[in-house]
Amino acid sequence: MTDPAAAPAAPPSAVTPNPAPEEGTAGPSKNELKRRAKEEEKAKKAAEKAAKQAEKEAQQAAADVDFAKEFYGKQPLNQSQTRTGRPRVFIHDLNPNLEGQTVLLRARVHTSRAQGNKMVFLNLRQRSDSVQALLTVEPEKVSKQMVKWAAGLQAESIVLVEGIVMKSPDLIKSASVGDIELHITKLHLVSGIDGRLPFSVDDANRPDAEIDAGEGQYNRVLLETRLNNRVVDLRTQTNQAVFRIQHGVGELFREFLTAHGFTEIHSPKLQGSATESGATVFKVNYFKGTAFLAQSPQLAKQMAIAADFERVFEIAPVFRAEDSNTHRHMTEFMGLDLEMTIEEHYHEVMEMLDNLFKAIFKGLNEKYRKEIDVVQKQFPAEEFKWKEETLRLTFRQAVDMLVEDGVDRETLDDINTENEKRLGVLVKAKYDTDYYIIDKFPMALRPFYTMPDPDDPTLSNSYDFFMRGEEILSGAQRIHDAAFLIEKMKEKGLDPDSMKYYVDAFRMGCSPHGGGGIGLERVVMLFLKLNNIRRASLFPRDPKRLEP
Repeated sequence: MTDPAAAPAAPPSAVTPNPAPEEGTAGPSKNELKRRAKEEEKAKKAAEKAAKQAEKEAQQAAADVDFAKEFYGKQPLNQSQTRTGRPRVFIHDLNPNLEGQTVLLRARVHTSRAQGNKMVFLNLRQRSDSVQALLTVEPEKVSKQMVKWAAGLQAESIVLVEGIVMKSPDLIKSASVGDIELHITKLHLVSGIDGRLPFSVDDANRPDAEIDAGEGQYNRVLLETRLNNRVVDLRTQTNQAVFRIQHGVGELFREFLTAHGFTEIHSPKLQGSATESGATVFKVNYFKGTAFLAQSPQLAKQMAIAADFERVFEIAPVFRAEDSNTHRHMTEFMGLDLEMTIEEHYHEVMEMLDNLFKAIFKGLNEKYRKEIDVVQKQFPAEEFKWKEETLRLTFRQAVDMLVEDGVDRETLDDINTENEKRLGVLVKAKYDTDYYIIDKFPMALRPFYTMPDPDDPTLSNSYDFFMRGEEILSGAQRIHDAAFLIEKMKEKGLDPDSMKYYVDAFRMGCSPHGGGGIGLERVVMLFLKLNNIRRASLFPRDPKRLEP
């Protein structure tokens, strides 16, 4: 039998919290009972707090798991690894008829605006088109992490966006496509920004009047700064529109001449001798000798006529070594040149050119109205005006108009740039046109290959065309008789033997012909009134600029 006295004592936990008092002894005091009750309550609250903390930590852990991580982030470097063939859309094609449809597009982040940590607005841009896109937290679709990442995207980053097209209840004025909004479901970074932008595209796109009225809140981007950072500058809606219009001029030029029986040619830009004046050509090393960059395709055009091409044109760069640092001169520009045979009179050529210009002006207004309107927001100007029956003045009539306006006749052997503009103002006031022709220039002002007037050898069968008071084309009837050409070359101090191949072309028989050369950038500058030819040149070249 076990000795009761040897049994182990019960552990403290097994002791009844409030044991009944033994007979003859007093129970716990009221204070002790209160103390014990407080401890029990405290322990209970601590257990509840611990349980809540554990639940919160579990919820936080669940929240830290990003369910949308596959829907956003930086794309791997595109090395043409895959090709899904999934169609992508352009912003300008988005419209309310696509409501509810999921679309995929690539664009730049023009601007971004976060609202709290659950919503971010992105203005997405393609060329001159833009649309507003919205990314907002949505269970199982868009996470907080996705919104936070999107809010951190730098302006001008390139992104791939998948979203649902939704009608906008109000017109979104900050976007060119303002009647819809894109609700983003997927967003990936294609190409980010390395470093800091030299200026914002918004600042570069503002008209001067808006900057002046902004009282210092906007930055003015100077032309020199723009040209030094041309890639960013060209992204503006204005510049996108300018170079669409420049494309339009070339397209309309080519269409018109092709429809009128012209053949496009491509002449060499390396020449063995100066084409017009040795003082304004660039010399280049050519193996063991010297070559010259072509000032124009003039000689090649004429030789093509001698080769019976009848009507030819060319769109190509020309080079002028002129140290002219003006608003309208460059050392390299795009020439739109044409040459054609004459049946009876050189005005056949002048009329062809006139009809060509009017077709270009009309075509720009019909096909590129949207782009013209975009440019006019930054460069407000009166609409370019022309008449169906073009105003024609002789050189003498132009001089008379200037003299009547107070210009000294003795200074008008040539009409310089200042007087050109003055004449343009007079013509606009009197005839209400921005486009006109001056005919019959003095022979002394024209190149050696220009045909003299048959009645007055001091005048020539030549003409210039003008837009807003500035010359945009120079042309004439050319000398097609070899003996007469040699005579005129000698009068100008040129050695015919130095251009023997050119003279020989006419010795073998050549039809009467004429033509003209147009400066593409100058036409665009004056049609849009951009005030500086560099704004109409992709990467301008002048005496002080060879880069970028």
